Formats: sequence, C-alpha cells, structure tokens
Amino acid sequence: MSATGHETEQQASTAASEAPATGSGAPATERGAPPVGEEIHLPGPSVLPLVTAVGVTLVVIGSTIDWKVWSTMGAVITVVCIIIWVRDTRRDVASLPEEHHH
Repeated sequence: MSATGHETEQQASTAASEAPATGSGAPATERGAPPVGEEIHLPGPSVLPLVTAVGVTLVVIGSTIDWKVWSTMGAVITVVCIIIWVRDTRRDVASLPEEHHH
C-alpha cells in the first residue's frame, strides 16, 4: 500500500472515531440533543422504587397467606410511597427552567 493510501485510511478512521455514535450517521445536534451548556436534568437517587416494590410484594404475599395483616401493611406502604414519589417528582419538575415545561 502506498503512503497516500495509508494516510487516507488513517484520516477516515480518525473521522469515524470523532463522529458521534448516533447509529444514523447524523451529528448529535441534529438528533435533538440539548445545546451546549444546557444542563440535563436527572432525578436524584431514591429508595422509593424499592420500598414501593416491597409494599406491592407484601400485598401479593398477603393475598395468599393472611390478607388482613400483610396486605394491609403492604397497601399502606405502597400508597405512602407513591404519594411521596409523586410529590418529589412534581417538586423536581417545578424547579426546571420554564422552557422545559410542556
């Protein structure tokens, strides 16, 4: 292979490695990525999904063993967790800049 062919191959591999991996070949900005400098909102860590799952599990277990104790306890845990989860999500959404509200 000539030196020119090798240089062209290197340029092509460099260009491919610098291009965003979008799968469609389009740059990330054409995909709808946020503008540079805009913060991406991610919710904070929470144990609420885990505790809600435990509550639902207790409801299911209580429906087969003793619905009065386990199902009632699981239902209370589930409802309280969902209320707290929705409240936290509403607070997070309300704290976003106006252009993020739909």
